[in-house]
Amino acid sequence: MLRVLFVGDVYGKPGRRVLASHLPTIRSQFHFVIVNGENAAGGFGLNRESFNIITRAGADCITLGNHAWHHKEVFDLLADPRLIRPLNLPLGTPGNGFRRFDVIGDTGKSERLTVVNALGRVFMEPTSNPFTALDELLTRPDLGAVFLDFHAEATSEKAAMGHHLAGRAAAVIGTHTHVATADTRILSGGTAFQTDVGFTGPMDSVIGADPSGPVQRFTTELPHRFGVKEGAAELNGVIVHIQDGRAVQIERYHYEEEGL
Repeated sequence: MLRVLFVGDVYGKPGRRVLASHLPTIRSQFHFVIVNGENAAGGFGLNRESFNIITRAGADCITLGNHAWHHKEVFDLLADPRLIRPLNLPLGTPGNGFRRFDVIGDTGKSERLTVVNALGRVFMEPTSNPFTALDELLTRPDLGAVFLDFHAEATSEKAAMGHHLAGRAAAVIGTHTHVATADTRILSGGTAFQTDVGFTGPMDSVIGADPSGPVQRFTTELPHRFGVKEGAAELNGVIVHIQDGRAVQIERYHYEEEGL
């Protein structure tokens, strides 16, 4: 049995802070921890400082998304086997869209876990088909349990991916929209699914941003700069229990800072 914690999109300084303070206190409960670092550096992308904070907190693996290339430092960081960029990008793109890890589980024996990151296409910038990219990847015989972070906008596309991979992946968990959904369940064949895991960032915000920017943009219909909201942050995630390559349980994890 593997107990895997997946932490949703870390957003800016508040997200890094709550992850750095809380994850170490629960880290021993899990065999493996995956963290989406897509928005960790100022709300856009990942830089070296953010990478170091996330890994020091206890992450075994960091996934990305549509802001993967926002900071030039990521090109050097992608040489680290703990960092995964989206799978369905053009041939020759730096980095890897999946990584295989050998994890010591409850039995004391090593179990293979493959973490995959993929981008959706509905309401997103054009990229290659994530469904066919996953189909091609899953022809490999050496993957073990497959855990997919599907970074996508449309709930329908995420749900379709869950059903497309039902029985073939141990988990299909959505990221990107930053709001946790209430559809946590096990699909047929032992695939853990949730449309969106939620994010790790400031609570009193518009998906991480100070509300003043988005409100002004919606009311005036003019461009406005978005800043990261300060104040207390929350951490959202899911815990997936995997046995013999399939999920047997999934539960939401939620933590809120107090006194800030």
